[in-house]
Amino acid sequence: MTSPPYDLISDADVEVLLDSHPNNVVRLILPCSSRSNSSPGTPADDDHSSSPAATPGTHPGPPLQPPAQDAARPQPPVTRTRTTSPTAETPLEPRYAVARDTLRNWLDAGILVPDDVPALYVYEQSGPDVLQRGLIGDVGLADPAQRIILPHEDVFPGPIADRLALMSTTQANLEPIFLLYDGGNGTATRLVNEVAAERRPLVSAHTEDGLTHRLWAITAPDEIAAINADLHHRQALIADGHHRYATYRVLQRQERATRHLPTTAGDTHAAQPPTGDAHVGQPPIGDTHAGHPLATGDSAAPPSAPGETDVSQHARAGTAAPAYDEAALGPWDFGLALLVDSRAYPPDLKAIHRVIEGLPLDEAVSRAKSSWQVHDYKDLAAGLAALEGAPEPAFLLAGEDGSHLLTDPDPVQLARAMPPDQSDHWNSLNTSVLAEFVLPVVWGMRDNDQTVHIVHHDTDAAVSMAVRTGGTAVILKPLVVDDVLAIAAGGERVPRKSTSFGPKPRTGLVLRTFATD
Repeated sequence: MTSPPYDLISDADVEVLLDSHPNNVVRLILPCSSRSNSSPGTPADDDHSSSPAATPGTHPGPPLQPPAQDAARPQPPVTRTRTTSPTAETPLEPRYAVARDTLRNWLDAGILVPDDVPALYVYEQSGPDVLQRGLIGDVGLADPAQRIILPHEDVFPGPIADRLALMSTTQANLEPIFLLYDGGNGTATRLVNEVAAERRPLVSAHTEDGLTHRLWAITAPDEIAAINADLHHRQALIADGHHRYATYRVLQRQERATRHLPTTAGDTHAAQPPTGDAHVGQPPIGDTHAGHPLATGDSAAPPSAPGETDVSQHARAGTAAPAYDEAALGPWDFGLALLVDSRAYPPDLKAIHRVIEGLPLDEAVSRAKSSWQVHDYKDLAAGLAALEGAPEPAFLLAGEDGSHLLTDPDPVQLARAMPPDQSDHWNSLNTSVLAEFVLPVVWGMRDNDQTVHIVHHDTDAAVSMAVRTGGTAVILKPLVVDDVLAIAAGGERVPRKSTSFGPKPRTGLVLRTFATD
């Protein structure tokens, strides 16, 4: 029933996810296949329309329960952001209506059922050498000038338009963004760990990437209050979900403008999607407000009513309410998020590689020799080992004919290429050097989706794509977390597709609809 985040799902993976379960969340987040029009889970398709109301922690029973091993594929290495229907079978507007109707049908059929009491959700991801715990709840959307939640990447209009159409049509947040904060192992983190260690989970699911996902609900008002008191003064970094967060802000502005409600002082460009104003809260992180997200779950716990999936209330935690009159607040003034204490659970920051199909490897190496020291290696393993020990900036070019390490760029050429209005720290990032010097100056090309393909984490996948297309794979080392934090704290944004924080929250465990909020 779950899936990776929407922007990490390939066309082929959509089909796999559709086959994995009739109520897989991909039908909501990417309603892009004609097969989605059948809207499995409607009363006409199953016999759950008369399911009784759920009690807290109710989850799918035998008729809808997926196998113990979630059939969804792991996050694929090659990704892109979709702004059009990947199959070209369903025009854009109808596919958003398909998602809306599917969501309504699942609610009407009892596949999604509200919990009885507000809650925050403890979410744990575990596996070989992986343990991450955090809280899922709402974040308030307030004046960007507050600098409560910091973005570190720029956003682009196309993905925002796509997610805005989906959110506004479904009136829902279908997957959480991913936030990191320095909690110093405070009260919130201690409660998260206590809940995970001592209480029975609502959900336990295994995915093909080897991770186990577990979910608990915190419903006690005193515990929720303690969490908010701890989070109230903290600042957070967007680890994943910049476009979704920007979409939260655009949707908020649109909804408040429609209702002639005031906007914040920072919202002076309401007609334009924000390009980096991903800041929330006023005051900082804290203050709960009752809400009603949807918790769906591949549950190992016994269900109280067969065939149900939980639509659970939650307390809004993680950031404070926006700087508006409480009486005028609406569900669009908040957005769904996972908050993780990075002190307790340091993030796994992986590299994102590039593949340039139109640039043969020998030509890429030849052009680079005028401005870089080039070291040739017969095999990929030797090149990767050399890259690991090379000082930044350094890149490994690989493809059909071995691998070639670029080091020690010509300082005069490099300085001339790097933007003077960016900080020295920003100009030293390997992704900055790639975007501002290597691609446009050395190779004479633009850094965009048409020219440069993105490959998450997997060097073998990047090199295989380069060999298959006769192009060049550019292998990078991951950025350092402290560098990303410093860039964000200074008000700058790293170049596009510079970071891949993980593990990312699984989509479909907790959702949120405005109608029940």
